[in-house]
Amino acid sequence: MTRRRFIYSSALAAGATALTGCMAGRAPRVSANNKLNIGVVGIGGKGASDTHLCSSENIVALCDVDEKFGAPVRRKYPNAKFYRDYRKMLEQEKSLDAVIVSTPDHTHAVIATVAMRMGKHIYCQKPLTQTIYEARLLRRLAAESKVVTQMGNQGSAEDGLRRAVEVIQAGIIGPVRELYVWSSRPVWMQGIDRPAGEDPVPATLDWDTWIGPAPMRPFKEGYYHPFRWRGWLDFGTGALGDMACHTVNMPFRALKLGYPTEVEALLPMTNQETYPLKSTIRFEFPAREDLPPLTFWWYDGGNLLPKPRDWHVQDCSNKPPRDITADVERLLDKVPDSGFLLIGDKGKIFSGDDYGARFFLKLSDEKEFTDGKRHEAVTAIPQTVALNEFQGERDLRHHLEWIAACKGGRPTYSNFDIAAYLTEIILLGCVALRVGKKLEWDGPNMVATNAPEAAPYIRREYRPGWEL
Repeated sequence: MTRRRFIYSSALAAGATALTGCMAGRAPRVSANNKLNIGVVGIGGKGASDTHLCSSENIVALCDVDEKFGAPVRRKYPNAKFYRDYRKMLEQEKSLDAVIVSTPDHTHAVIATVAMRMGKHIYCQKPLTQTIYEARLLRRLAAESKVVTQMGNQGSAEDGLRRAVEVIQAGIIGPVRELYVWSSRPVWMQGIDRPAGEDPVPATLDWDTWIGPAPMRPFKEGYYHPFRWRGWLDFGTGALGDMACHTVNMPFRALKLGYPTEVEALLPMTNQETYPLKSTIRFEFPAREDLPPLTFWWYDGGNLLPKPRDWHVQDCSNKPPRDITADVERLLDKVPDSGFLLIGDKGKIFSGDDYGARFFLKLSDEKEFTDGKRHEAVTAIPQTVALNEFQGERDLRHHLEWIAACKGGRPTYSNFDIAAYLTEIILLGCVALRVGKKLEWDGPNMVATNAPEAAPYIRREYRPGWEL
């Protein structure tokens, strides 16, 4: 261990001890018959449903920087204490076993790292982090602290996704050399510059804490909060970060993708404030284990919202070439708004579901796709991947799996060891967009060897007082 590394590790341990009064890494243990004490950070939007889906447990603390935005959830859980600052919640709520993080992307890591160092189990919305460095850090902290983790890509709970993973790994379509994934996002503001002027900050909103680790900027009504933060470089991760944790989830697992060696964005950025209206990104993966090199193509572009007044509805749809998706179009009479297509030496697998819940198979000697549940070649493959044992819709089952793991059940399917890996790969596309040239990527060392200018997007600068 180098001197610098020793000082850094010691500082982490000291910080956790100062905040919690105990050593980092002591995850609370709750028996299967007892309820978890859960605190939720970010209770508007997706945080509202995340709270509801864990309401079988004790919701003891709620936190949101906007009192008005979080008011409906506060009324639903009147016995939960409310906070505007997650740091105060974590410091004062000594009984917490677990924390849900459902805030904008740029604050995921700063919240999750504090909670994990205190030994709290974590459920964090997708994308897990805003930067590659943050994903690597959360992956390491999860291993060190032994806490139970789950990223909020709820398609992981789908039996169809897990079945597709084992079917592909059984070699049903042979070696896979091409992967195409497309999305109808964004449906929010992108491709624009920062608005001029400044509006009064609503009395119910703590703007400084909402900004968090990002550079401070004036508040502007209708541009950032709520929801419209996704397209801004300082706060979100664009269409790629929003949807690829869903749509790339199954192929990532099935194809053991690991780190790519090249990443290139083929459509240019139009400004330095928001992600572009649409993007096409190429990832090159080397041979891994017994699998051949693979090219992964990502396409995004959607119908953008008509607000505020200087923003216009535009059809920016962006999909793979029609010769690639011809079989899909014959199956459905159209190419769906989102989906993925794996092309192997012996056939193809397609899913038009954001979550990979249903897949179709077409072997090379067949004329059309067949539902994977009914294809004879699929039914002959034994089940090897454990299915989600809970009942209900996918998002509920995903949360229940996390709750059970916190009580000593089997590991979660989208734990940070795999979710952070997936997030790193996805965020590389965001880096390639911002750099504007092909990246030669050294994954283990988190370095674009041919592009030192990529460094600030791999590991960002944090506003003073918000460092990890």
